[in-house]
Amino acid sequence: MNLSNLKPAEGSVRNNKRLGRGEGSTRGGTSTRGHKGAKSRSGYSKKIGFEGGQMPLQRRVPKFGFKNINRVEYKGINLDVLQALNEKSATGTMDVAYFIQHGLVSKNAKIKVLGRGELTAAVEVHAHAFSQSAIEAIEKAGGKAVTL
Repeated sequence: MNLSNLKPAEGSVRNNKRLGRGEGSTRGGTSTRGHKGAKSRSGYSKKIGFEGGQMPLQRRVPKFGFKNINRVEYKGINLDVLQALNEKSATGTMDVAYFIQHGLVSKNAKIKVLGRGELTAAVEVHAHAFSQSAIEAIEKAGGKAVTL
């Protein structure tokens, strides 16, 4: 078998209906489109969500909530994760490049260090934001929390 003798499965390919080719074809005249109305015209396309003139669901349902366009999304890293990283590869400083290298964040993500878990190693942590409990735990262990 090679590319020159490939064929679709028997019966899987059929010819399209040939519309508008005279009355003898049984699909002449209105060409299966019926009489009048938008659907019979050329170039017709229904709007997304159109319900035949009935009030569309998207407009019937009440709207609520608010999306803040200035919201800053942070990737949270907890103290127990920092402790595990330090045990695996002991280092004095943990910065954004270090977290990217270890696969914790993507290169454009902003990092926030959170206070879950315990940190016993004295490390200097560079991040975009810290929770208050994380700052206290890092400084208690003899480290330093540096905000970028």
